[in-house]
Amino acid sequence: MAGSMITITACATAVCLMNQLPISLATVVPFIMTLGVAMVASPGAPGGSIMTALPFLYMVFGTTAGDPNGPICAIMVALYITQDSFGTACNVSGDNAIGVIVDTIYRKFIIKETQEA
Repeated sequence: MAGSMITITACATAVCLMNQLPISLATVVPFIMTLGVAMVASPGAPGGSIMTALPFLYMVFGTTAGDPNGPICAIMVALYITQDSFGTACNVSGDNAIGVIVDTIYRKFIIKETQEA
């Protein structure tokens, strides 16, 4: 999930810069927050995250350029697919990090409490 959000945000920023579309922090932050909610419904299929995010790209590209059937969104899909494996690696690494943190908390606090009792 985090890898997809990073990739989609980076691709949206790159497309804005390539097409000289205005982009600012006030534009990107609401988009990232919306992606955080939308990515919960993202399917586990390759490219599923960008398909989930397509309806929300108007937030970055504007109403005319953000048409989900338009050429800018087609560029977004192509860029995302080329970067999809890096997003997957980020997601797996993040899941492993969460697993290590939960295991450390479990060993430090929960097992310790049951051994003392």
